[in-house]
Amino acid sequence: MAQTTVDGVEGVQSLVGQHLGYSDWVQVTQEQVQQFADATGDHQWIHVDVERAKRESPFGGPIAHGYLTLSLIPSLLPEIVEISGFRMGVNYGTEKVRFPSPVPVGSRVRAGATLASATPFEGGIAMNMDVTVEIEGGTKPAMVATVVYRRYL
Repeated sequence: MAQTTVDGVEGVQSLVGQHLGYSDWVQVTQEQVQQFADATGDHQWIHVDVERAKRESPFGGPIAHGYLTLSLIPSLLPEIVEISGFRMGVNYGTEKVRFPSPVPVGSRVRAGATLASATPFEGGIAMNMDVTVEIEGGTKPAMVATVVYRRYL
């Protein structure tokens, strides 16, 4: 269940600047990493060759793709915020994405989100959301991104 619930354009606008909460912790598995590699064609050894990554990687083992970390947002965000009063919503893009720290396979991550802006347009609202993905026990975030969503009335 979402930590923050909001309804309609005015409700969304009332949350600008507010931290909306955190998702649950989820474990990043080697199976996920392999599936992501297969889906994207990115089979770089630091992700998929466990033994080589243990021997040669500066990270001590395999790490998740940065874009895999980014791709977790659609599954984690509904645990943070539930938005009603719109007929549909779409991912519109990203303004900025950075991966300050690698995600070791087997570690747990969670997302936190802040609504940075909410701009009405004819037929809906555009929302910029600052999302940070943290690694449990980590000192730096795995990912920071400003993601853009559009909700349509």
